[in-house]
Amino acid sequence: MESAALLLLVLGVLLAEPVSRSLARAQWTVRDPVGALLVWQAVGLAGGLALLGSGVVYGLAPLGPSLPTAVGNTAEMLAAGRVPQLGVTHVLALLAALVLALRLVGVLVAVTTRTLRARRRHRDLLDLLATPWPDVPHAQVLDHPVPVAYCLPGLRSRLVVSAGVLDALDPPAVKAVLAHEQAHLRERHDLVVLPFVAWGATAPFVRGMVCAQVAVAALVEMRADDVASAAVTPKQLTGALRTVGGAAPAAALSSFTDALDRRLLRIVRPPAPLPSAVRIMVRLGALGLVAIPTGLLLLS
Repeated sequence: MESAALLLLVLGVLLAEPVSRSLARAQWTVRDPVGALLVWQAVGLAGGLALLGSGVVYGLAPLGPSLPTAVGNTAEMLAAGRVPQLGVTHVLALLAALVLALRLVGVLVAVTTRTLRARRRHRDLLDLLATPWPDVPHAQVLDHPVPVAYCLPGLRSRLVVSAGVLDALDPPAVKAVLAHEQAHLRERHDLVVLPFVAWGATAPFVRGMVCAQVAVAALVEMRADDVASAAVTPKQLTGALRTVGGAAPAAALSSFTDALDRRLLRIVRPPAPLPSAVRIMVRLGALGLVAIPTGLLLLS
């Protein structure tokens, strides 16, 4: 079991740092945002399983030849009122796994709670300040001259546009903005991004985790652009995004503008999609990545 624990630890470290950095720089992801998002989710899940599993496997190694057997033996000892006899290093490994698990779960719960609370307050404000848009279900219009559009996900999702959007854009461009935001709501991109926000907050000093958060956020925008591109022409979509994105405050970071420019270029000059065989391999690769630590945990 010790060798399996070492393999899990190495896998977890590799996924959290060099693999995440490399994937964030990869060029193929813009050709298949959906596949790339699946790979990112596999990286996060496999990395978490590997890092947590390494401590558990090593910590319980003296109690059985495999993790399932060791867990069963531990349960029997505790049920009989006996404390398993473990060495100092094994106890430290179990404590490290416990601390990491508590940190991951604690940050995820805190981020989720904070996000839900902010959405609830935002929804309450919209109910007071915005006007329902009869032409679009669950859409509201804010009486504000600055062109702004966004979505508020959740069980009571909202799609919000300002009066400035309706004044500045013609109907096809408004349709493009709506299609983009509706893609976020329909595919629940907020749930895709949230674990990576928590992952990055768990260990902000690990650059790979921060890269993962930024990369996933960019990919969900590309995915929404692709959905919107099927409803309107590239010119209409880029014009709409440029108008809405141009409303960002002057103090906004230049990275926001750079990211928007890259998205606009991708819409105007869409990259060739990955061949079907490669797309299938990407998805199978994501599944296989999760299977590796799972297999090591079950078979160690």
